Amino acid sequence: MENVIRRFRLEGTPVSVERYGSGHINRTWLVRTDAGRRYILQRLNRTVFADPAAVMENVAAVCAFLAGRTGGERRCLRLAPALDGTLYVRDEDGEFWRVYGFVEGCVCLEVPETPEDLYQSAAAFGTFQSRLADLPAGTLRETIPRFHDTPDRYRQLRAAVGADAAGRAAGAGPEIAFALAREEAAGALQRMRQAGALPVRVTHNDTKLNNVLLDAATRRAVCVVDLDTVMPGLAAYDFGDAVRFAGATAAEDERDLEKMGLSLEAFDLIARGYLDACPGLTDRERETLPLGAWTMTLECGVRFLTDYLQGDTYFAVHRPGHNLDRARAQFRLAEDMERKWDAMTAVMARLGG
Repeated sequence: MENVIRRFRLEGTPVSVERYGSGHINRTWLVRTDAGRRYILQRLNRTVFADPAAVMENVAAVCAFLAGRTGGERRCLRLAPALDGTLYVRDEDGEFWRVYGFVEGCVCLEVPETPEDLYQSAAAFGTFQSRLADLPAGTLRETIPRFHDTPDRYRQLRAAVGADAAGRAAGAGPEIAFALAREEAAGALQRMRQAGALPVRVTHNDTKLNNVLLDAATRRAVCVVDLDTVMPGLAAYDFGDAVRFAGATAAEDERDLEKMGLSLEAFDLIARGYLDACPGLTDRERETLPLGAWTMTLECGVRFLTDYLQGDTYFAVHRPGHNLDRARAQFRLAEDMERKWDAMTAVMARLGG
């Protein structure tokens, strides 16, 4: 690792390298130099990202574009180039490494501590979307092909049910039935995208609260991090996943399903934050934001269920039936959104969506 970090153009000489953060995909370290600077060193996960070079091309394009649109060094991530001027370093094992400048004076939350934290996180993603509105989405690569192609996720689910590789389909009958009963409705966003009814934008695609940095003093949003899944998509994807993650009343793997549902207060905060920061959405896009919340929640449940049926080959599990628990929790959340659909659309109407 020391040989790797010395191949990047840093301010000062590295004096310490230590593991950092709690990310589940890439491996991350904090680097300190004798000049008092801090950097983030990451090794990309080649299992999740089959083409790390494409990931880095996207990240570099987005960082460069944002750097020209934002004021202040902290308002976007900044890559440290390798000594040879490239975006990343490959080691002797073929692993891909990159370095970001550390964004000082910020906090990263797993759960909101105040309603304002939730508003600010949504505003951060709305700002991200707004500032990238003029970056042609077609110039970016798909880092995970068909990532939010919900009909394709259903195709994978049906294949997993048919193969029943882990012998688990019989024990997941209600969950399979729940998902398949909603297959046609779940494909609505993708059909609108294919028909050109919704603009394809540069989207983040992983809009969790812990991918937003808040100023430690003011608690206002500073910037968005974890850009590996930035690629062409729909605004409804980003808004929807933010609601799925931060609008739920329980953890995504909660086993007591009575605790799981949609917080309308959180939905209101997320909608206000996102729309306040991203006023340039079309009327049709605004109308589809509640559909995005429901679709992203259902799609996530389908992914968990598919992985459970395949024998837990993608998502890390920490107990027997963990992926089935996750699927059940997501399906309960989607079901509660169905019950609260009129309230969700009323929020959007009040906000002008």
